[in-house]
Amino acid sequence: MSQISRRQAMALLGALGLGASAAACAGPGGSTKPAGASGPAAPSAGAVTGKVSFAHWRGEDKAVFDELIKRFAAKHDGVEVAQDISTSNDYNAQALQKLRGGSIGDAFATFRGAQFKNFTEAGIYTDLKDSQAVKNYQKGLLSAGQNGDSQLGLPYQVVFPMPMANLDLFDKAGAEIAPKNWDAFLAMCEKLASAGVIPISWPGGDVGNGGQLFNCMIANNAPVDDMCAQIEQGKLKCTDDWFIKMLNQYKDLKPFVQPNATGTAVEPAQNLFSQGKAAMLATGSYHLAAVRGLGAKFPIDLVFPNTTSDGKGKYEGAYNATFILGVNSASKNQAAAAAWIDFLSEPENAGYYANQTAQHVSVDKVEYTNPDLKRLSPWLQKKTALAARFQFNNLDVRNAVEASATAVISGTSPEQAAAAAQKVVDERL
Repeated sequence: MSQISRRQAMALLGALGLGASAAACAGPGGSTKPAGASGPAAPSAGAVTGKVSFAHWRGEDKAVFDELIKRFAAKHDGVEVAQDISTSNDYNAQALQKLRGGSIGDAFATFRGAQFKNFTEAGIYTDLKDSQAVKNYQKGLLSAGQNGDSQLGLPYQVVFPMPMANLDLFDKAGAEIAPKNWDAFLAMCEKLASAGVIPISWPGGDVGNGGQLFNCMIANNAPVDDMCAQIEQGKLKCTDDWFIKMLNQYKDLKPFVQPNATGTAVEPAQNLFSQGKAAMLATGSYHLAAVRGLGAKFPIDLVFPNTTSDGKGKYEGAYNATFILGVNSASKNQAAAAAWIDFLSEPENAGYYANQTAQHVSVDKVEYTNPDLKRLSPWLQKKTALAARFQFNNLDVRNAVEASATAVISGTSPEQAAAAAQKVVDERL
């Protein structure tokens, strides 16, 4: 089993919306506990004018935000918004320190999980529960930005960390796109393999992206929704029967992933899928734009590896709500920052962002015109589990637990892989 350094993990955390904490919950629903007796205050009111620093990590969205900034400035004379963009790695490591003083990041985004938790504990957020913006969101998709009774942030993006499927290859192979149980999923893989393609392109050498499959595999296997939090707390163990069962299912997948899957980085994995050599890319919908950019012309849907034996699992998929928008409590221009967040949260503007970046959003009443988003929109209505891997607060624990799956694909027995992971967990208790 290859060892994964903390630095590697941090570098890859930005792939989606990483970190850890909030317990898993059904698609729409769930909350965390209150922070204190008094709690954070709402953003200050005032004129919408002056300069607003908008801190985030999505450099690929800069042009889209630039256009939205022009539209925002056209509505408010004298207001300017400047994007302060870091790499996801730097943002994870440095954003808290940079935003504390309020000179940067009047408005800002955070990853779901550990970063949101750290920002909450540091008092960076104002409370947006009474804002105009929050009224525009689908209520059930706001939990990742909540702390007790406070709505500290607004999870802007909705992504599905589930394998993407090349529907042309599925049709050619006569493979079922919605397998009802684990045997049906394996039968689907067998048909794809018989048709001469790699069933699953899996970037097992990339911690951030390779770990997304874990969200699907654990969703219906675990006995509770906050399974990863309980593993970290020592209440559940990797050596439990349900976890061993999941690892055995990873073992079932070994014949269906590409050669050297555990050493494959995300770019080669994307290429296998984009070039029609692999039928599925086991990362998530957040790679839609990337694979289109690589030349993929085929229709794309999502596949949920249903791990149940009877098809009666609690969940039909997995999702993550991230890019959590907030207003800085240390900002000297909270009124304009809040107005910017309000503006981004209007359905028309959220729709522009979504369709231009090929990502669903949590804002309600958005019209998706991007063909890929339209095709995947039904998943927004399914009973999906909030991505479990982001419940971990300790990256060493998370890496060890997820590495047990990688080890099994490499050939380690599920029992040995589970024991090795549990040893790390026990050492961190």
